[in-house]
Amino acid sequence: MKKRKPPVGVIGLGIMGGAMAEALAAASYEVIGHDPVPAAARRLERAGGQALESSFAVAKGARVLITSLPSSGALEAAVGEILRTKPAHGARRIVVEMSTLPIADKRRARAALGRAGWTVLDCPISGTAARLKDRDWMIFASGERRACARVRPLLRVFTDQIPYVGDFGSGMRMKLVANHLVAILNVASGEAITLGRSMGLDARQVWALFGSNPAVGNGVLRLRGRFMVERRYRPATMKVEIWQKDMRIIGDMARAVGAATPLFDACGPIYDAAMARGFASADTASVCEVLARSGRRGRRSGRE
Repeated sequence: MKKRKPPVGVIGLGIMGGAMAEALAAASYEVIGHDPVPAAARRLERAGGQALESSFAVAKGARVLITSLPSSGALEAAVGEILRTKPAHGARRIVVEMSTLPIADKRRARAALGRAGWTVLDCPISGTAARLKDRDWMIFASGERRACARVRPLLRVFTDQIPYVGDFGSGMRMKLVANHLVAILNVASGEAITLGRSMGLDARQVWALFGSNPAVGNGVLRLRGRFMVERRYRPATMKVEIWQKDMRIIGDMARAVGAATPLFDACGPIYDAAMARGFASADTASVCEVLARSGRRGRRSGRE
């Protein structure tokens, strides 16, 4: 029987947090976690972890916490619960913040928790839950270097790609660059597949030829192209409604630093249209349907 490793707390057991909790349990870590959604808690229990009634209970039981949360409000609520725990004695406790959230909100969390003896790291993920199985994630580690080194063995459960990118907040900056590219490449993939279909080509052949092509292929096309070809957008690897939050963060940052983002800006209305057409809980690959319907309307208008 494998010896259980020290307890790890996971606050937020959604698509990403739930996948991390399962991977940690499979790697013989004792995993305790919290999520207000009952189905997420049951998923952790099935994986061999223990679902607790609050973030406070999780923080009491683990010296290392992973937070994977959908909003700044959720992070603020979790911080409030963590702060109810007693100050640390001896080794400092660590929060590995892995959400995609504004840097200013993460900094407020770090300041509050730091006063209570917690070291907070900013370590967002580039990748989807589906790609975790292939260890294709990249985790952008930022913050106190020694603390990043201390949690590296834990993060290696998920991937070997864990570059240290600098001071706290550098991880989120790298993540924004990654998601900026994903936003554009996802729409470009849908546009290319729609073009192929419109010309009478087999969409599956288009995807097979170009997804793996060393010159024009990319991970977004390989992953989401399959969904676009099959016109299957549930269950989602990234929901459109959650992606809208990421789009806002990228846009706000681009405006704040004065960066020109014409391609990214052109993609925004397409994701908005996906929301309006009932794809809020569907995968972001559903932009392919938005493009297909727009093309059909354009052809009808041209005949008129």
